[in-house]
Amino acid sequence: MTLVTFIIPVRHQANSNDWPALKRRLSQTIASIAGQSNKNWRGVVVANEGADLPDLPPNFTAERVTFPPNQLHDINGADREKVYDAFRLDKGRRVLSGMLSARDTRFFMIVDDDDFVSANIVDFAAGNSDANGWKINRGYLWNEGGRLLMHHNDFANYCGTSLIIRSDLYRLPATFEDAEIDYIKSMLGSHVRIGKLLADAGSPLGSLPFRGAIYRVGHAGAHSKSSNLIRTHFLNRSVLTSPRQFLGNLSRVRPLDRNLRNEFFGARAAG
Repeated sequence: MTLVTFIIPVRHQANSNDWPALKRRLSQTIASIAGQSNKNWRGVVVANEGADLPDLPPNFTAERVTFPPNQLHDINGADREKVYDAFRLDKGRRVLSGMLSARDTRFFMIVDDDDFVSANIVDFAAGNSDANGWKINRGYLWNEGGRLLMHHNDFANYCGTSLIIRSDLYRLPATFEDAEIDYIKSMLGSHVRIGKLLADAGSPLGSLPFRGAIYRVGHAGAHSKSSNLIRTHFLNRSVLTSPRQFLGNLSRVRPLDRNLRNEFFGARAAG
C-alpha cells in the first residue's frame, strides 16, 4: 500500500488564459512533491484528454478525464456563490477521478497545481499512520519569483493545499457514477467544508506540527484571484495607516533561503 498519494487536479485547458505558464507552474509543483524525503508516495495529475502536460517523473501518473470546461471559471460578474459552487463541482470530480485511480493508499493530499509542499510530509505520515490526518494550519505565502516568504497561521482556511486525510475517511464510492453531487462538492471540492464534516462525524483532523506548504499568490493564473503579497500586506491603505499592523506583517516575513528551497522546491529547483 502506498503511504501518501498526492492528487493534483488541473483545470480544463479552455479555462486557462496561458497554458504554457500553467504547465510551467505545474512542473514546479510536481518537482516539489518529488522531493519527498520518504519515497513511499505516488502522485496523480488529473487533466483533460489532449491537455499538454510536462514530463512526469517516476511515481507520477496522469489520469485523463473528459469533463467539459467550467463555464463560470472566469466570470467575475456572476453570483459569487454560483461561481464557488461551479468551482467545487469541477475540482471535486477531478479529485474523485484521481482518488478512484489510486485507492490503495493510506492518505490522500490534494495539491493545487501551482503550490509547493514540504519534503517532510510523507516521512511524518509514516510515523503517524494511525492518525485521521492533519490540517496545515501554518504555512507560507510566496509571490512568484520573490525572495521572501510570509508566515500564515490560518493556512487551512486560506489555501486548498492544506489537508492530509486518511483515505477511508473519504468513504469513496465504488464507481464515479455512484457519487452524489453534494458529496463531490463538499468532501472533495472544498478544503473548508470537509474539515467540519469530518469533525462532526467524530474524526477530527489534527494540526501538522510544522509549516507544510507554500501558497503561490498574486500571479495571473491563480485559482483564487489572490493578490500580490507586498501590495496586500504592506502597501494597502489600512496597513499603511496602522503602524502596529505594518510591523506585525513585517515580523512574519523571512527570506527564501537555501534550506527552504531544498524543503519545498525539490531537488531540481534547489540545484
